[in-house]
Amino acid sequence: MQTNHTNFLSLLQRPRRNRKAPSIRAMLKENHLLASDFVMPFFLIEGSKKCEEIEKFPNIFRLSIDLILKKAALLHQKGIQAIALFPVIEKMQKSLNGSEALNPNGFYNKAIRLIKAELPDLCIITDLALDPYTTHGHDGILNNKNEVDNDATVSILCQMALIHAEAGADIVAPSDMMDGRVKAIRNALDANGFLNTSIMSYTAKYASSLYGPFRDAVSSTLQFGDKRSYQMDPANTKEAIIEARADDKEGADILMVKPASIYLDIISKIKNETNKPIAAYHVSGEYCMVKAAHKLGYLNEMDVFQEVLLSIKRSGASIIISYATEDILKVL
Repeated sequence: MQTNHTNFLSLLQRPRRNRKAPSIRAMLKENHLLASDFVMPFFLIEGSKKCEEIEKFPNIFRLSIDLILKKAALLHQKGIQAIALFPVIEKMQKSLNGSEALNPNGFYNKAIRLIKAELPDLCIITDLALDPYTTHGHDGILNNKNEVDNDATVSILCQMALIHAEAGADIVAPSDMMDGRVKAIRNALDANGFLNTSIMSYTAKYASSLYGPFRDAVSSTLQFGDKRSYQMDPANTKEAIIEARADDKEGADILMVKPASIYLDIISKIKNETNKPIAAYHVSGEYCMVKAAHKLGYLNEMDVFQEVLLSIKRSGASIIISYATEDILKVL
């Protein structure tokens, strides 16, 4: 004989029925991680057969173009559709105004051409920023007050975009956070016949403390100050919406949030503000924290990466740039 308590429960919904077996859970899974969701970042160094370890950045290396080609080809075979390329500029090539960024025959632009020739179906995303090229480590041209000059920097970014597009970049990604740069870059690309070159704007790039391993990887060290006058305050949400609306209106094809896993609310809010695809950058610090915790035996890195990356997808990102790309492919 059933008790009144059991009879009462029988009248309620029982969500656990949809969790009772792996087959049912798989059938009803709301979000899935796919290889095509991910972009693998690479750090490019000049030369050949070069592989340099990066201190405090486990399993990530600075690679010469021949080694990047091999790894990118393997990743492409496994379903990765895009890579993001970041240059590591030698100290002697850096300057106050980052002039090496405008060298069409520099190793970075040669690498773009080679990748596109060898792997024509692989999407190449290039970085539009001056910090790898400048001696001071800031993302732009300095004025006489040692402040980053917005408009002078935008002018350089437009020239960089044209050089990258000519070399074969599919998507240029301004990561500088200068005002008005999306419209200026779009106008420059269109005026020079690169109508099909896309712009992935770093729309909400926060002044985060999670970029340290990346800056080590590209050998970019700030010589003074910080980047809070142009990168966003982690306390602000409404500002991200303002940036998203502006970039959307100015012609960005994809809007990015950086970092990702601790800014899921920002991803979700921007997703609700626009019909444009959202990218999220799962940054070096987010990656390294999981690796460090795994090494200490506190967490299982594969379980955590799956959960974190799934949360980024669930929040609204269509594209995830992550150093855990190779790890996650093992379980997809």
